[in-house]
Amino acid sequence: MTDMNILDLFLKASLLVKLIMLILIGFSIASWAIIIQRTRILNSAAREAEAFEDKFWSGIELSRLYQESQGRRDNLTGSEQIFYSGFKEFARLHRANSHAPEAIVEGASRAMRISMNRELETLETHIPFLGTVGSISPYIGLFGTVWG
Repeated sequence: MTDMNILDLFLKASLLVKLIMLILIGFSIASWAIIIQRTRILNSAAREAEAFEDKFWSGIELSRLYQESQGRRDNLTGSEQIFYSGFKEFARLHRANSHAPEAIVEGASRAMRISMNRELETLETHIPFLGTVGSISPYIGLFGTVWG
């Protein structure tokens, strides 16, 4: 009986099968890198959101919380960024239209929705790639099996 290992099988395969195997290995490495990166980012976002929520519900004045956030406005993420955007728009509209509370609330809500959508886009980065790889990899592998 001949002793076959994965390296021998790879070396004896046709060029097309080798290419397919390399593509699948590349997709696997890229997918695992994205999975690890997304896990770290989501865990970090959860910790930051919890820390901000603790501060938000601690009874601190919202204007003081806004001033603290304003000092770090280039590094804000998640809930704090959404709060900052909403409060900033609220303050701007309050100075301009203090006699129209509905317009102030609507403007602040709109700013918060926009900020929330941006945060979601950041958190969902590379997710379509994972979906695409997950759906096409079996077919690529099947093609390699049939060809080889």
